[in-house]
Amino acid sequence: MMQLPSIRDELRYGVPAADQVLFNRYYILGYSYYFRQAKWALEIVNDSFDDVSRLNNFRPDYRIPEMYRADLVDYEKSGYDRGHLVSSANQKELEIQNSETFLLSNMSPQFPEFNRGIWKALEQKVRKLNSRKDILETYVISGPIFYFDTKVKCIGKDDANEINIPVPHAFFKSILSESKTGAIKMYSFILPNEECTEKLNDFAVSTRKIERYTGIYLWENLVGSKMDKEKVKIRKL
Repeated sequence: MMQLPSIRDELRYGVPAADQVLFNRYYILGYSYYFRQAKWALEIVNDSFDDVSRLNNFRPDYRIPEMYRADLVDYEKSGYDRGHLVSSANQKELEIQNSETFLLSNMSPQFPEFNRGIWKALEQKVRKLNSRKDILETYVISGPIFYFDTKVKCIGKDDANEINIPVPHAFFKSILSESKTGAIKMYSFILPNEECTEKLNDFAVSTRKIERYTGIYLWENLVGSKMDKEKVKIRKL
């Protein structure tokens, strides 16, 4: 668990540990040197109606040391999408806001039918939740999951037999909604990184399950028996 002062609104309910925490203008990301991708990405969903065009300016994040940094060539002809953790459509008020979501630090290798299917559907559900008149703010943390009893594929160059970017077996998304009266609800999901034909809510899990699978502590500033019960509840979106 990482203790950082609440200098950003995104950190109001806590921030998990990471090898490198990257403070972008409109979201915060915890990067894993071991996995060559983010462990988590934390955002407040932007509900502005001032759309900007999707920029698609994918690029490396030069704040990350080169030996741990993903590059465009790693994804070329890999068969996997550069899958957003912080959705481009969640950050669309300003061009720079949308542009930041295309840093490769915000990407994980995602199976195309997953990225363009159920993952997109979940992102849309989050925006629908955030648009409700009774919701004040919606916080979202997303990241990869690796199962250590299952073989891991990698993408990228194989120069000098270096380890490249491992492909996650699944992805998590935990949503914390705060109503205008201060009521807090959690919605958490684990989705396999593959084409999914099941209903989205079939993948609803407790927040505790995500914590066990990822080894990170979510929403650490929410304490007390009521919040403990919220973390073990399986809530459909």
